[in-house]
Amino acid sequence: MSKFVGKEKSFSINLLQSERRNRNLKKAARVIVTLCFVLSLGITHAVAGRDYISIVGSSTVYPFATVVAEQFGKTSSFKTPKIESTGSGGGLKLFCAGVGVEHPDITNASRAIKDSEKTKCKDNGVTEIVEVKIGYDGIVLANSKKADAFKVSRKDIFLALAKDIPDPAGGEKLIPNPHKTWKDVNPSLPATKIEVLGPPPTSGTRVAFVELAMEAGAKKFDWIKAMKKKDKKKYKAVCHTVREDGAYVEAGENDNLIVQKLQANPNSLGIFGFSFLDQNTDVIQGSFVDDVEPTFDAIADGSYPVSRPLFFYVKKAHVDMIPGIKEYLKEFTSEKAWGPDGYLSEKGLIPMPDDERRQIGETVASLKPIALP
Repeated sequence: MSKFVGKEKSFSINLLQSERRNRNLKKAARVIVTLCFVLSLGITHAVAGRDYISIVGSSTVYPFATVVAEQFGKTSSFKTPKIESTGSGGGLKLFCAGVGVEHPDITNASRAIKDSEKTKCKDNGVTEIVEVKIGYDGIVLANSKKADAFKVSRKDIFLALAKDIPDPAGGEKLIPNPHKTWKDVNPSLPATKIEVLGPPPTSGTRVAFVELAMEAGAKKFDWIKAMKKKDKKKYKAVCHTVREDGAYVEAGENDNLIVQKLQANPNSLGIFGFSFLDQNTDVIQGSFVDDVEPTFDAIADGSYPVSRPLFFYVKKAHVDMIPGIKEYLKEFTSEKAWGPDGYLSEKGLIPMPDDERRQIGETVASLKPIALP
């Protein structure tokens, strides 16, 4: 009998322990389910954690994008995009850093994306990029209206700003740039100190300027032009390397600051996009380059020699993640914005021909990505 009672007690204890384990397991299961639910809410919140378009990039494209963003915010149900002027190179670096709400959706650029930047994007999971060419812009050398307008050639620009130039004594030899004044460069120019304020190497404006102005000027020397076939690396170094002895002053990406400095020193020159000149014609004037004045018509017809296309790039993976991107693209590529009589032309953007606008508009509407290496 005692054995039976002992077994019964043992059975009861085991049963109680089993029930406790089951209750504990159920509690643990409820905790796990709750945690999973909370985590899922957190992930959902992270995905929808930004309800506005984030744009970075070119200081040249910035005023155009700002006007479109303001118009978009006023006429749609979406929030006005937030835009940061970081320069083309800086913007593409941020853009290519990854996919997700912590990364920008769009980057503006005053030059086309480089293959090295495409590779960087691809390596970080940014595998679908939509390119949007928006129009054209001229790069100008400008000075204060307190002084006479400058008239220079691209050869003059190269000889004034290149780190190394052909020896004035003759021969196919390069020497450190000895020129102190513009008159040293060309006897027809004023005897004022060479001081040019411009953007840093990461700027698309700087990249385009050295290619379109300095390199074109260097090609006026036949032996430098021939160097491109013999030693492309040396050729690029000669044509693109800007002197660092104070004649060229890096003024960051702040075009307003350059204008202020030009007003303070009427003998200095500044480099920026035509649109910025167009907005400040009350205090500054554009220099003639190769006898052509930088005007809207001269850039549009190609007669002004220092001009380039402008772009922005869209992260396709963000289109369904961030509200309003498709609608922003539609606004930017509408005729009322980028057309010949659109509000962007009033801000200095040089429109593309009708066929080109139509073709690019179709590409943008379909969100067709560019090819990556």
